[in-house]
Parts: sequence; structure tokens; C-alpha cells
Amino acid sequence: MTASPRAPIIGIAADDVTGATDSVVQFFRSGWSSRLLLGELLPESVEPGSALAVNTDARAMDPVSAREATARAVAGLITAGADHLYLKVDSTMRGSVEAQVAGALDAWQERHPGCIAVVCPAYPAMGRTIENGLLRVNGSPIEDTPAGRDPVTPVPTSEFSALLPGTTSISLSGSPKKDAQALRDAANGRVVVVNAASDDDLRTLAAALVAAGPTAVPAVPAGSAGLAAAMAEAWAQAAPTLTPPEAAPAALGQRIVVVVSSLHDVARAQTDYLREQLDPENLRILQPDDSLLDQPNRLHQWAAGELEYPQTLPRVVIVLSPEAVGGSETLSGAAVARSLASVVQQMLDSTEVGALVLVGGDGARAVLDSCSAEALRITGAIQEGIPVGVVEGGSAAGKIVVTKAGGFGPVSALLDTVNELTTTLAQSTEASS
Repeated sequence: MTASPRAPIIGIAADDVTGATDSVVQFFRSGWSSRLLLGELLPESVEPGSALAVNTDARAMDPVSAREATARAVAGLITAGADHLYLKVDSTMRGSVEAQVAGALDAWQERHPGCIAVVCPAYPAMGRTIENGLLRVNGSPIEDTPAGRDPVTPVPTSEFSALLPGTTSISLSGSPKKDAQALRDAANGRVVVVNAASDDDLRTLAAALVAAGPTAVPAVPAGSAGLAAAMAEAWAQAAPTLTPPEAAPAALGQRIVVVVSSLHDVARAQTDYLREQLDPENLRILQPDDSLLDQPNRLHQWAAGELEYPQTLPRVVIVLSPEAVGGSETLSGAAVARSLASVVQQMLDSTEVGALVLVGGDGARAVLDSCSAEALRITGAIQEGIPVGVVEGGSAAGKIVVTKAGGFGPVSALLDTVNELTTTLAQSTEASS
């Protein structure tokens, strides 16, 4: 008797937490049971039809560290049973992308000799496109956008020949088998970049990648949430029936805490807009002075004073990094994020919180780590680029968490998120009462 084919297990290695959730939510939308894993150990047994994302924190690492971190993450996903791999890189090519691609291939080729990487960070829904080997955001060269001025990982050029030296950029024909071979021919045994200016282009690439692998012409897709969405759909269509994901649980409170660790211009503008639009009676800002960030005891004392009467905290609380960290020049973005996370933890210990909105990858990682969260089970998306899930394990178990990359979305994105969460929390409370 022939065994029934099982659905594959998708492994997603991402360079930060918000990118991981933004990618794995695309698999949720296509019917995969989807989680961001946060613990040190991966599960020994994972159900077929699962999509598992892990965070490498590789974006701001030096090339050697980024390559090693990505290889370790991919090796862990293989141990957990992943037989398909997606490498999530920044849609604007910030950070150590070249090293991340190399690390993913280092580990994946142990199971799939001769594998290649197919790089396409285009995300047309968010204005990111690749045309004639050039990376653009809303039509502008990447170096002329906020990503080009990123305070941690600026992108100096839009030319992929410089961003990924030694690669060529190709366009596909729409014939999956021919395109699969074209990817192999153009990769020169290692990496190829694919042009994409529309969602149709991404679907064409996904069809070619399904035809290419993971065993015939083993190819690892590397891109943003845009390509992740196309791959999730294409792999689902090629798989046996998937088990429907679990429903979201009832909310645990009404208060919304927005944590903005990102220093990106877009994140700051969205925060300012949120502050302008909300009724002051419904809003509280907790923004520690930069001189407190490297003084844990003083920061704790400051937060204790701000939270002395937790019952008076309004419906929305914003925990915001200082405009500048001149007094803490030796602190990394991750260290600043950990300081903000300690303030959030004090709030969770003292008052009821229904949802956390985490803006910026470092901040999302720090807050979830401070809560000892084991996983984030994805339950949907508020809008493109803003996934939502529920914490599993740790002191924040059961709380709703929304993650958002600092550089994504319209100026109203945070206001829209808070408004939708307010409705969701109210409906959940009514349903459970």
C-alpha cells in the first residue's frame, strides 16, 4: 500500500523579528499553520503543513557573524523537519544580505547538494520593485529613500551588481520549466537575481521555483514578504490538503501598548500621526531620557515613578525611544531596545494589557525575550506588512502581539492598527462575557 503524500514543512530564516512575522503571515493566509519560534530549541516534532520562522538577528551583523548565524538557523530548521526553505531578507537590501544568502546555502547544501539561491526582495504592494537590475522604492533609486539614509544599515546604491557582486539579473518568460532552467544557467552555480515589478512577476517566479525544486534543480528563494506570499500560495497548491490553522483565543484586556524602538523616518512619522489623532485622554507617552538607557537601576526607578498609579493609565500607552541617544553613544540599537523592553515588562507586571504593537525588529525581539515567550502563533494581519499573532509561553502568554517593520506603511498605519485592535479587543471581551 502506497503511503499518502504529506504536506511539506516550510522553514523561514529571517534577519529580524518583524521580517519573520511579516513573511510567515503570508503562509498563514495560504492555509499553513504558522509560528515564529522564539526559544533556543526547535521542536523535535512538527506537524506537516507547518511554516516555522526563526530570527537570526543577522541584518546588522558583520558578514562573518551573519553568515554563521544564518547557517545555524537553517541547520536548526532542517533538524525540525523543514524540507522547503525560504530566506527572508530586507526588501530594501539593508544589512548583511550577501552573507545571509551564503550562510543559507552553506547549510542547505548539506541536504541538497548543488543548490542555488534565487534573490528577489521585490515587494510591489509596498512600492519595492526590481527593474533592469535596479532596486527602487516607489520609483526612486533606493539610495534616494529613507533606506539609503538608514542610521544603522544604509543602502548606498540601487545596483544589484554592487549589492550582490558577481550576480546577474534576469527576467522570466512565464514558462515554469524553461524559467527553472534559466535560473540555474544564470546563477553560475550559486546566486541569481530576478527582476520583478508586480505581483504577477512574483507569481511567475514562484511557479519557476516550484518547478525547480527543492530536489530537481534545488533552489532557495530569498526575498521579502512579497515573494513569501507567492511562494506560500504556490507551495500550498502543490501540496496535499492543509489542516486549517487554530482560531485566535479571547483577548486578556483592553489596553494597547505601542513600543516604538525603530528610528526610521517612516516609524517616527507614523508615531507622530498617532499622537496627533488620538484624544489626549486616551494616550500616555513613556519616553525615557537618553541618559537613562545605560543605567538600568535609574531606568527602573524612572519607570516605577511613571507607573506608580497603573489604574490611571489610559487605553493607549506609547513606549518610545528617545529622539537621539547622544548620552548613550556606545549602546547598539539592540541595547536601546532592551531598555525599552524593561519598561514594557514593568508595565505588564503592574497593569492589564490586551495587546502589544511592536514597531522595529530590535524592539520586537527584546520585548518578546523579556517575556520569555516561546513562540508567536500567527493569526492574521491587520493590513499589508502588519501581522498579528498570539504569544505562546512566558509571562505574556495569550496576549495579542502586532509586529511592524519601522520603514513600512502609510503615515496612518499605527493609527489604523490601534483602531482595529480597539475594536477586536472590545468584541473579544463581549464574546467571552
